[in-house]
Amino acid sequence: MNPTPENSPQKLNDNSSNCAPVNQESEVSEMELAQALAQVELTLTAVKERYSQVQYYQQRKLELQHRLEEIRPEIRRDKTRKLREELQQIQTELETIELNLESSLFGWHSIKEPFWQAVRFGGLGIVIGWLLKSWAG
Repeated sequence: MNPTPENSPQKLNDNSSNCAPVNQESEVSEMELAQALAQVELTLTAVKERYSQVQYYQQRKLELQHRLEEIRPEIRRDKTRKLREELQQIQTELETIELNLESSLFGWHSIKEPFWQAVRFGGLGIVIGWLLKSWAG
């Protein structure tokens, strides 16, 4: 006598198998996972691009500083307009590079959470201090 599926002692889908039933929930979670994965890939690409920019700026800064060190003694000996213009151009580019490098370190997205935590806990500290002062005095 063959047992029927309802009477069988072992269920086919006992949640321990690797096969998940296909339903609406798993499709939604797969879509969310795919979207999250795509977002992570975009973020990683942006980070890689920014990293390569920072490396380029650091290399260019070293080159310009080296050239600046070469030009300064020449300007002391020979005060030509061409050397002064090159010196001014190098200094301007160095300032721009330093600004770009600094902006890579600080941005609203990197300080947003600590800022709001400081506001929250600082405000809470002020309120607690005010309450303690009113109760004590």
